[in-house]
Amino acid sequence: MSVSLYRVKFARTVLMLQLVTFVLIGALFALKDLTWGVSALLGGLAAWLPNMLFMIFAWRHQAGHEVTGRLAWTFVFGEALKVVVTILMLIVALGVFKAAFTPLGLAWLSVLIVQIVAPAVINNKG
Repeated sequence: MSVSLYRVKFARTVLMLQLVTFVLIGALFALKDLTWGVSALLGGLAAWLPNMLFMIFAWRHQAGHEVTGRLAWTFVFGEALKVVVTILMLIVALGVFKAAFTPLGLAWLSVLIVQIVAPAVINNKG
């Protein structure tokens, strides 16, 4: 992996692409039904917000540190926190807000796909 994958600017770009993705998907589903649009926004938020929290956590703990075992455990803790927050947000969206599963799942998967595909596209643009 290239060093640019760890830059703040790069992370912000990926987060913005994810944000735009789930807002557009939510708007498209809202054309069908407002409940579907809100469900899609909740699904996208369930994928995007934990990524945002992880990035903030990572930026706070990596400032000027060389790679050590402590940093690796910080990364593991951040990933575990991200998974737990994602699961909790999906449970709340489905259980409390009674979100429709199809738009919620599609928006959630779309944000995850952007997270996987965006680094390859951004690194190959030049």
